Amino acid sequence: MVVVEAATVEDAGAVADRWVELAASQRAFGSHLLAEENRETVREAFVRQSVADRLLVAREADSIVGFVGFATESGAYEQDVDRGVVRNIYVDPDRRGEGIGSELLGAAESALAEAGVDTVVLDVLADNDAARRFYRRHGYRPHRVELEKRPESDTLTKE
Repeated sequence: MVVVEAATVEDAGAVADRWVELAASQRAFGSHLLAEENRETVREAFVRQSVADRLLVAREADSIVGFVGFATESGAYEQDVDRGVVRNIYVDPDRRGEGIGSELLGAAESALAEAGVDTVVLDVLADNDAARRFYRRHGYRPHRVELEKRPESDTLTKE
């Protein structure tokens, strides 16, 4: 039986291992993040998130099978809503389709609602159709679109 619960500081290494898997798999969808090169940076971030109760894990027996990080948004600009941010939701590939991702996302959304946010945002790579379908099923709709190009590419297009 899978239980979604707050991560402990001791979970940071195992969660970082899964983040490395996530980052490596996202390269197929155009991510620029280097997986292994960021392992220690994300492990330290997961320690901080676990101390702040902003990291949840899906645990089965003694094994972590998924995780999600989240936070309230803080920035330099005043906005008309308080936003919560879901970051790095991941479920082991052999456990996808079992509802674990939905449980993780729901638990993060609940924690953010309790923190008083008005809306929840997350990023997904444009080419990751499966992830986009997952988030659409949970009520997420595009809000902003990030565009990218290489500086040396042709700037004149017929659109």
